[in-house]
Amino acid sequence: MGISDNLLFALMLATTVAYQVTSNFANDYGDGVKGTDNDARIGPRRVLQSGALSARRLKKGIWVSIAVSLLLTLGTLWRAFGLDSMGYFALFLLLGGLAIWAAIRYTVGSNAYGYRGLGDLFVFLFFGLLSVLGSLFLYIQQWHLQALLPAVTIGALSTAVLNLNNLRDSKSDRQSGKNTLVVQMGYQNGVRYHFALCLLAFSCLICFVMIQPEPRIFAPALLPFLVIGAHLVKVYRTKDPSKLDPELKKLALSTFFIALLLYLSNDYFL
Repeated sequence: MGISDNLLFALMLATTVAYQVTSNFANDYGDGVKGTDNDARIGPRRVLQSGALSARRLKKGIWVSIAVSLLLTLGTLWRAFGLDSMGYFALFLLLGGLAIWAAIRYTVGSNAYGYRGLGDLFVFLFFGLLSVLGSLFLYIQQWHLQALLPAVTIGALSTAVLNLNNLRDSKSDRQSGKNTLVVQMGYQNGVRYHFALCLLAFSCLICFVMIQPEPRIFAPALLPFLVIGAHLVKVYRTKDPSKLDPELKKLALSTFFIALLLYLSNDYFL
């Protein structure tokens, strides 16, 4: 199975979107039924909070999304491994199941890990290490030690997106008992942590670029850090958490373009 397999790429992309939709539905439901999404929340109103959907209908939507995610996972693994590598098929099916579980348990249930400050760890593991290293293995069925560098980059930036969301919602989260890492460490330490995540991402990516035989091929992936640099200046100067909401899109899109530019350079890497 080659790196240029467009069908595998399309299946992986669709599966990723399905996982994200499941996560969004579950987060909407979990925060809604717990009362975390209330009038004090700064971000856009969610469907349960606004009354656009009832809890019962939203729960049905979660189950449908889970079913779609599982079907796409099976299709992706069949394309990647077929019947030739059933051990890998079973392993990645387990990992896919864990990813769906993590997407739901972030806010759903009495022991939701997002309410205990563990969301950052799970985002780093699933959005960073598993997504990057797992995607690479699905293509070439090999591990590359140097791939840890872009995996940490994407993981750290994905965690920074979550942290920025938690910085924005720190006041309402504290009031509703959602003990995110920002709530536990305090707003100012949360800002410092945000800077550390972005610096870690930049350091890992520049190291990855420099160890390549042709660094110039991968150098464009560093360009979104110009936007991230301006973003960090804005975060540093912002004293009102509500003003951080527009920064979420900037950081999320920058992370997406870094991943895209790395993907477009993959022929040289592999």
